[in-house]
Amino acid sequence: MVPRTRPTVRRKRLGAVLRRLRLAAGVSMEEAAQRIDGDKPKLSRIENGRMNVRRLEVEALLDLYGVTDRATVGALVELARQGRRKGWWHQCGQDLDEGFQERLDLEDDAVRIHVYQPFLVPGLLQTPEYARRVIREAERDAGDAEISKWVEMRMARQGIFGRSPAPGFVCVLDEAVIRRRVGGPDVLASQLEALRERARPPEVTIQVIPFGEGWHAGLDGAFAIHGYPDPLELDIVSIDYLDGTLYLEEDASVERYRRAFDQLRASALSSRQSMELITRYARELREEVVEAR
Repeated sequence: MVPRTRPTVRRKRLGAVLRRLRLAAGVSMEEAAQRIDGDKPKLSRIENGRMNVRRLEVEALLDLYGVTDRATVGALVELARQGRRKGWWHQCGQDLDEGFQERLDLEDDAVRIHVYQPFLVPGLLQTPEYARRVIREAERDAGDAEISKWVEMRMARQGIFGRSPAPGFVCVLDEAVIRRRVGGPDVLASQLEALRERARPPEVTIQVIPFGEGWHAGLDGAFAIHGYPDPLELDIVSIDYLDGTLYLEEDASVERYRRAFDQLRASALSSRQSMELITRYARELREEVVEAR
């Protein structure tokens, strides 16, 4: 029996592109499998991201599909090579569940990340103090040492902003996020000040949808869109729920979320206006802290 292998994001992206190219070329699974001395189950595992594919196999499939553009061939061969690479988090010594590893894979390779969050500041923008309060509430059975490790991991994730080039990051927040007093006024004030410092359009853009906007396209909940530079670009939508994360890759589904995100940005204050709102509320919180002392 062939062991079940978790489909990493890189392998899923490569498999999805290879499947699209096969279908566009009108090649059957049997014919493609024969080209790489395999069978239909092997090709299916490749296209589903459950099996590594060698460079020679990628080149053989692309030749069969009539793909001759050197840039496309080179990019897909490189993606196959990266499918065997382990991310930085494998050295952290923590037992990470598969869903969280998939999230780290998404962030590590993305060239653009669009996030909508109606509840909390996204992990990629959280301060250590804010993150600690969020994690402590979510993991009530965890001890201080374990919580500290998770906070360190969350801060390490923010290293993607130090990449060259860094991913373009656009974050739309509901006003409830900047009003919700996670950790109390002091912790929230520091978090809002950190948002103000982090916002540097176009690299990092933060916008807020004010309460006065009423209905908007994000009332169904949080989501993120991760974009990649591959040939036949494959964007992936992630939606968190109580027991895990749902990933959407089908074109029609992804396009709906792209449109929803565009509508959310249109409903939000501009980046400048959002920073003014965040700064004003942070100042109010600081005054409250001083008065309480």
